[in-house]
Amino acid sequence: MFIRSLLSANVLPLRCFSSSAINVLKTGDILRQARIFTNEDVLEYSKVSHDSNPMHFDSELARNAGFKDRLVQGMLVAALFPRIISSHFPGAVYVSQSLNFKLPVYIGDKVAGVVQAISLKENKKRYIVKFKTSCFRNDEILVLDGEAMAILPTLAVEQVHSME
Repeated sequence: MFIRSLLSANVLPLRCFSSSAINVLKTGDILRQARIFTNEDVLEYSKVSHDSNPMHFDSELARNAGFKDRLVQGMLVAALFPRIISSHFPGAVYVSQSLNFKLPVYIGDKVAGVVQAISLKENKKRYIVKFKTSCFRNDEILVLDGEAMAILPTLAVEQVHSME
């Protein structure tokens, strides 16, 4: 159920390519998807991850700690990155991810995840791709950044179909 909700609810795929209409990934190309994080997302993620930090469930506690309201788990927000990559490259293997949490994400926030190819290397008929990763709240405020590495079976970018 949790996986189904991650795959369907509130996800808006967007794509931006610097390459030609063939849609082959090149250095500098950007892939993005946006979603709105809900109370249900936070509850379901907590069940799977066993993250019971009260900052995710108690508004008063979160406000007393200096936040606007309850927080979305940072790792739930970061889950946008492998989703973006795997939705465009089925069979991709996510190898590594560095994360820098800059600002909080609150329930109800629209967050855009962005991955930009910064290096590509062919290795045994597969491709090792390094991505710059970023998440933006309301399309402008950087809340999370880092880098990811993935092994792709191809550089052909697949069209993302709505899963609703």
